[in-house]
Amino acid sequence: MTSGDARKLPAEALEVLRRRAVAAVEAGASRVEVARMFGVSRKTVGAWVQAYRTAGDPALRPKPRGRRPGEQLVLSPPHQAATIKAIIAGSPETHGLPHRLWNRQAVAEFVNHRYRILLSATTVTHYLGRWGLIEEAALTPDPARRPIPVFVPVQRPAAGAGTWLPDGEPLWLAWTRPHTPPDTGRGPVAAGHNLLTGFRTHFGDVHVLVAVTNRGVLHFQARLGPFDAGDVTAFLRELAAQAGRGLNVVVGRWPAGAHEVLRSVPAGFPARFILPPG
Repeated sequence: MTSGDARKLPAEALEVLRRRAVAAVEAGASRVEVARMFGVSRKTVGAWVQAYRTAGDPALRPKPRGRRPGEQLVLSPPHQAATIKAIIAGSPETHGLPHRLWNRQAVAEFVNHRYRILLSATTVTHYLGRWGLIEEAALTPDPARRPIPVFVPVQRPAAGAGTWLPDGEPLWLAWTRPHTPPDTGRGPVAAGHNLLTGFRTHFGDVHVLVAVTNRGVLHFQARLGPFDAGDVTAFLRELAAQAGRGLNVVVGRWPAGAHEVLRSVPAGFPARFILPPG
């Protein structure tokens, strides 16, 4: 992919790509390596890094775009709550959608089919963040504070170590538990509505598995109660099937004491893991 092609990516995907590339360079990888890994030119990587070092985090964020024709940006509080409950209740397939895992497109299709409201991928991303279902910080720490060793071959945390898969799909993985929306002034519903008093109060003990590729492709699933080894393995199997190759997994936020779930991934499964620092 050339830098011109990168500019054609959706705004949220381009932001993720910038952050991944900058994090890799800040972690010590060369710009040539980063350009090859992420499919952009070395000049583009250099421009992103220079912008980040000059202006900080705002340089990586997308510029605001205008509203597209026919797009509605506001879901009513009941519609938002019902959408969250549907995501928690099961996969998109259980709601008649042609997706095995939730992603931006699946959420947009659910809202359109249920309420006849069109949402762009960018708007879906904003809602997922406001609802607390997807936390970008859980996947991509600030590269200046907590670099991710993207290119360092490591052993997987299981009996019988294996090295980084040379042709594996780079993947950022996290297991989170939503709670109060991060910005109560712009939370999942209008100010004053009782959903703002706490996510778990209204939706229960929700757990979310979320994965983002180095191209910014997002997949996730949510459920009440913690995941087990079978859930995590099934999630990774579906991601590997969609990628058509093995996975190199950088693990972000993960519950304390739950790394045994990763160790329970079958030994023959084509995945390698980098665990969070410390």
